[in-house]
Amino acid sequence: MYSHTAIILLLILLQIGIMVLTFTYLGNYSTYMNGVISLLSFITAIYIFNEKGNPAFKMTWILFVFLVPVVGVGFYLFTKAGIGTKYLGARLEKLRVETEPYMQQNEYVVHAMKGGRVANANLSHFLYNQVGFPTYGNSQAQYFPLGDDKFPVLIEELNKAEKFIFMEYFIIGEGYVWDTVLEVLRKKVKEGVEVRLMYDGTCSISLLPYEYPKQLREYGIQCKEFGPIVPILSTSQNNRDHRKICVIDGKVAFTGGVNLADEYINKKVRFGHWKDTAIKIEGDAVQSFTMMFLQMWNITERQPEDYAKYLTEKQPGFSRKDGYIIPYGDSPFDHENVGEEVYFHILNHAKKYVHIMTPYLILDNEMIDALTRAAKGGIEVQIIMPHIPDKPYAFYLAKTYYEELIAGGVEIYEYTPGFVHAKVFTSDDDTATVGSINLDYRSLYLHFECGVFIYRNPVVRDIEKDFQDTLAKCQKVTMTEVRNRSTFVKIYGQVLRLVAPLM
Repeated sequence: MYSHTAIILLLILLQIGIMVLTFTYLGNYSTYMNGVISLLSFITAIYIFNEKGNPAFKMTWILFVFLVPVVGVGFYLFTKAGIGTKYLGARLEKLRVETEPYMQQNEYVVHAMKGGRVANANLSHFLYNQVGFPTYGNSQAQYFPLGDDKFPVLIEELNKAEKFIFMEYFIIGEGYVWDTVLEVLRKKVKEGVEVRLMYDGTCSISLLPYEYPKQLREYGIQCKEFGPIVPILSTSQNNRDHRKICVIDGKVAFTGGVNLADEYINKKVRFGHWKDTAIKIEGDAVQSFTMMFLQMWNITERQPEDYAKYLTEKQPGFSRKDGYIIPYGDSPFDHENVGEEVYFHILNHAKKYVHIMTPYLILDNEMIDALTRAAKGGIEVQIIMPHIPDKPYAFYLAKTYYEELIAGGVEIYEYTPGFVHAKVFTSDDDTATVGSINLDYRSLYLHFECGVFIYRNPVVRDIEKDFQDTLAKCQKVTMTEVRNRSTFVKIYGQVLRLVAPLM
C-alpha cells in the first residue's frame, strides 16, 4: 500500500523532472530523449504482451506504459522484480510438497463421486492433481446466513478447544467481536491449548497497533502478520492474505466472508445491514484447512513443522448421505486460477440455475462470457450485489458491466437493506461453493484465498434457501435504469474500467 503510493509518487516526480529538464535545458536533445523513452516503452510493451497471464492485465499495463512511460515502465519493473513475491512463491511450493503426504486422496471417494455428476468428479481430479486438494466424504457442514449467526457458534467451538486453535483472517478490528474472541484465546492459552493467530499486514495501517503481535505474544498467543506493510520497501503488497480460516483441534473448521470485526455481525453499522455468510465444516475435510493454515504460517518459519501432530483420525467407511466436500485454497503463485476455475466449472456445467452473491463485480472477458453464455443457454443466472457499497469507485465500476450482462440474459439484483459481503455460488440444488473469493481481479488473480466446494451435501439446500430469502429483500436492476445513469457515473465508471486490473 504505502510502497505502491510512494513509488508511484517518486516516478511521477521523475517523469515531471525529465519533462522540465528536456524542455528547459535540453531542448536540442528532446527528440533523442523522447526517442529513447519511446523505445524503452515499446520494448517493455513487447515483453508484457508475450508474458503468460490474463490479457486484461497485459492491455492495462501496456496502456499505462505508453501514456506515462517513465511512471509505467518504472512501476512495472518495480512490481515484477519484487524479491518478496518470488520468495513467497518458492517457499510455498516447498511447503506444498512437505504437506503432500497429509493431503492424500481416497480414491474410493472420487470413484463414488463419478456415480453422480461426472463433471464434478473431473473438478475433483483437477483440484487434487494440479493443486493438491483432496475430495472428502464423511464431512458435515453448517451454513450461516449472517455473521450474526456464525459468531456465537464460533465462540462456543473456541471454548471447547482442547489441543489447538489456528486462526487466519484478513481483517481483525478492535471492538466487541475481537475483545470476545481474545478473551477466549487468553483463557485457552492458560489451559494449555496451543493458539496461533495470523492476520494480514494491512490491519496495521488503521485497525490495530503496529506492534500488536508482540502484545499478543505476551499473552502466550503465537501471532504474526502476513506481509507486514513496510513503507517503500514492501514488494508483496499486491498479494494479500484475504483468507478467513479457523481450525479447532483438527475437528472443526470455519471459512467464508466473515472477518473478526464488529460490522461483520452488525454490531456496528457502516453500510446499512451487513449481509455476509460463513460455513462450519466437521469431519475428514477439516484436515485440508489445517494444512492450508500451516502452509501459510510456515512461510516465515525456519524450524521444521510436525504436521502429523495436528492430524485427526479419519472416520471409517464412507457415507453417501454427507455428499462430497473439497476445501481449496488459491495462491497467486501456483500458476492456476483455482477460485475462478471453480466458478467457471459451476457456470459451465449447470443444468437449471446458478445463483451468485458477491460484493464486487469487476470482470475479465472470460468471466463475462461464462456468465452470459450460461444465461443464453437457458440457465437462470442471478447475481445479488450490494445496494449500499463499501467502496463507491468499485460500485461505479461494477455498474459498467450491468448492461452487457443484462443484455446477455443475466439477472442482477441489489440488496436494498445494505451491503452484501457474501461470496457464494449455488447451482441445481446439489452444488455450491462458499468462501472468501470475490468476483474481481484481486480475489481471482492476486490474493491468497480459500473456499469450500460442496456437492450433494444437505447444506446446499440451506445455502440456496438463504439466496432466495436474500433475493426477497432485493430490487431488480432493469436495463432502463442502467441506461438512465448520469453521464458522470457512466464516464467515471468507464475510466475506472481502463485500470480495473490494477485496482
